[in-house]
Amino acid sequence: MMSEHLGYEPYERSDEANSRNGKKAKRLRSKYGEIPVAVPQDRESTFEPKIVKKRQKDISSIEDKIISMYAKGMTTRQISEQIDDIYGFEVSEGLVSDITDKLLPQIEEWQHRPLSEVYPILFIDAVHFSVRDNGVIRKLAAYVILGISEEGRKEALSIQISENESAKYWLSVLNELKNRGVRDILILCADGLSGIKEAIAASFPETEYQRCIVHQVRNTLRYVAEKDKKAFATDLKTIYHAPTEQSGFERMEAITEKWRDKYPHAMKSWSANWDVICPIFKFSMEVRKVIYTTNAIESLNNTYRRLNRQRSVFPSDTALLKALYLATFEATKKWTMPLRNWGKVYGELAIMYPERLPI
Repeated sequence: MMSEHLGYEPYERSDEANSRNGKKAKRLRSKYGEIPVAVPQDRESTFEPKIVKKRQKDISSIEDKIISMYAKGMTTRQISEQIDDIYGFEVSEGLVSDITDKLLPQIEEWQHRPLSEVYPILFIDAVHFSVRDNGVIRKLAAYVILGISEEGRKEALSIQISENESAKYWLSVLNELKNRGVRDILILCADGLSGIKEAIAASFPETEYQRCIVHQVRNTLRYVAEKDKKAFATDLKTIYHAPTEQSGFERMEAITEKWRDKYPHAMKSWSANWDVICPIFKFSMEVRKVIYTTNAIESLNNTYRRLNRQRSVFPSDTALLKALYLATFEATKKWTMPLRNWGKVYGELAIMYPERLPI
């Protein structure tokens, strides 16, 4: 950096003969085209930039660093400042935005790539973000659609950003999956998204809609005081661990009665949604664990929540989509192995759904 080379910070007094001499404009090649930068100079021309060296014309590696910083949730301003601090030359916020915009065709291609014909299990989950639109901050939901392939591998299929849910909206989302090659989904696991049940019935009529147990439990515990949450969660576990639907229903009624006086509204959603909670009881514990232990989608959501913590408001829908895509790409690099005990799970599903999965 120039400060280290000269031995003093900007605007400090110094007896040294050499001093800063402004910055020189320079155009550098990158994977996404030419980029203008401003490289600091000194009067004696003895400063040797360490990253972008004199006469260097290509900075593809630094461009990758910019995209990596964006993927970690840094704003364009933070990235611009970081590049200046570390590499010793200025990259404007607009230029950072232009570099990341070059990803948009790649995102478009990823969002429309062909998919497998059959997904034994598919998850839909949402994380909410604040986005600025013409000076007004809106709350938008980012829906991640995650599939489990016939080989038991996790695959992020799509990211959808929306302000409103409806049967019409979800029908368009599911029809898009069909247009990309998906012919069948055995089990679709989601929270109580508005209109999702009707959309599944219209687009994939043979698909089993399973209410997400993790969200069901989480939503129930919102009504419960902190001191009772552990005991209440233990009781709820006996419902979805019950050996049969009948015993699970009886456990639900007993728990409702047990906590009714203290938390009269906590268990209402269980009885109201029992028709989409109960499909889980037809499966063994191995299959149930895959359905309600949503580690894959929870790890993705944790990645997205880190974005939320670092950027309280996104400047646009496009900025949010770029950040989500890059975060998803980084998170899914680790998905190299099939789910545990997938052989047993697949075998059971193949028997449960004959002619829809090859044995």
